[in-house]
This record gives sequence, structure tokens and C-alpha cells, in this order.
Amino acid sequence: MKHFVALVVIVFSLSSGLFAQSKVGFVDSDAIMKELPEAQDIKQQINVLVTEWKTELDKKQNEYRAKLDEFERRKLIMSNQKKDEAETELRTLDNEIRQFRESKFGQNGELFKKQEELMKPIQNKLFNAVKEVATEEEFDYIFDRSGGVLMLYSKPDLDMTNKVLEKMK
Repeated sequence: MKHFVALVVIVFSLSSGLFAQSKVGFVDSDAIMKELPEAQDIKQQINVLVTEWKTELDKKQNEYRAKLDEFERRKLIMSNQKKDEAETELRTLDNEIRQFRESKFGQNGELFKKQEELMKPIQNKLFNAVKEVATEEEFDYIFDRSGGVLMLYSKPDLDMTNKVLEKMK
């Protein structure tokens, strides 16, 4: 959606003749984040959490596979009641695995929430630094090229990435 809005602004500016009067720059927020120690620390914290959750998920999946294999080997000699109990246990384990995966890695899972919580202060700092550079340098627009905004050409001197990075340090 934000890419569409940026495209509309560009098209409108071009069609109205205002673009020639506007000062446009861009930053690469991915490059900035790679240079900031606090962003790298957060990335490391998140990686530790992901590793823990994946280990726990693997453990649950291995338990499920072992019980499924055991069930497959023994189902012919099991009574109907034992089969029903084993199938119920397998369904319960499968549901637990799905719920765990969704709660940790799903769209509104802990990973998403933790990333948002930890990155928000840095994103605010980035936004404020961009705003300061844009104001000081009298830019009308600054785009983030790492956000998927397509630029067919840009003058290297319009790249505000280093100036924003300097502001943030």
C-alpha cells in the first residue's frame, strides 16, 4: 500500500510539473540497520528466540513422529479401544504442534510481536534522523529504496543513507 502511495505521489508530481521543482532523495534503511550495533543486537536476540522455539518445535515433531511410527507398527495387534486412544493422542499432539507453530511464528505470533516491540525505538530513531536530514538539506521527498520502491535512476548525490546513519550514531 505504501508503495502504491509513493508511486501515486511520483506520478502526480510528474504530471503536474511539480517534480522539476521538488528535491528528492532516498535512503537504504537495510544498509543503515546493518551498520547500527543496537539493530544487530536486536537481530541476535531474535535469532536466539527463534532457535529456542525451533528446537522446541523439532522436539514436539520428533515426539509425534515416534508415536506415529509406534502406532503404525502396532495398530494391527491393538484393540479398538487402544487404537482410538492412540489416534486421539496423535491428533492432540498434532494440534499442539500447529498451535505452537502459529503462536510463535504465525502472523500475529510472538516473533512478529517481539520484532515489532524491539525494533520500534530504532525505527523511530531512523524516522527522526531522516526527518532532520530532509529538513536540513531542504528535501521535499526521501524514499526508502529497501522497501521495494522501484527507482529506475537516481543520482548518487541524492542518496541520504550516510547522512541519516551519521545522525543516528
